[in-house]
Amino acid sequence: MLTRETPLLIDGPVGHLEALYLDQPQAKGLALLCHPNPVQGGTMMNKVVSTLQRTARDAGLTTLRFNYRGTGASEGSHDMGTGEVDDALAAAHWLRAKHPDLPITLLGFSFGGFVAASLGGRLEAEGEALKHVFMIAPAVMRLRDEDALPHECALTVIQPQTDEVIDPQLVYDWSEDLSRPHELLKVAECGHFFHGKLPELKELVLPRLSN
Repeated sequence: MLTRETPLLIDGPVGHLEALYLDQPQAKGLALLCHPNPVQGGTMMNKVVSTLQRTARDAGLTTLRFNYRGTGASEGSHDMGTGEVDDALAAAHWLRAKHPDLPITLLGFSFGGFVAASLGGRLEAEGEALKHVFMIAPAVMRLRDEDALPHECALTVIQPQTDEVIDPQLVYDWSEDLSRPHELLKVAECGHFFHGKLPELKELVLPRLSN
């Protein structure tokens, strides 16, 4: 199994996007990872995103993580909304062009949960059959319209119960109001950044990526 990611630049809507790509021989699928709020220091090197990347790697998936516009070496400036979803769409198109036949799973943390969910809806509208979307401690308050979500793939929401950044009750209420099938997993005694709980996060995600 390959473990070292390759740095690269992807053509994005407003310039190059800095990315890290791990191509696995005989990969079972593709994983695209979306990082937290760049205004609050979020990048593709965030420890939760890094844990999700390694988990996807260990599940036998080819992985791609990237920095939104204005983050790291990515060109452009922050949009804090649809622009970051545009960036994610460009990354997904790059990944699909490299691997025309493998199923795509999206994983997003915090603001990245909003990006992954919105991206999933866009990809389904293009005819993409996604396998799974994971929303980790997601910024659900940014999701205005349920119709923007993907509806055909599996959806897993993982929410820390003592999240100090995203109000857990907001996520619980959003989940309860969501009409489409999904699972909500609550992580006890866990804050937003999964301090001391990253192994538990991996234990939740890995079997769901592997089946």
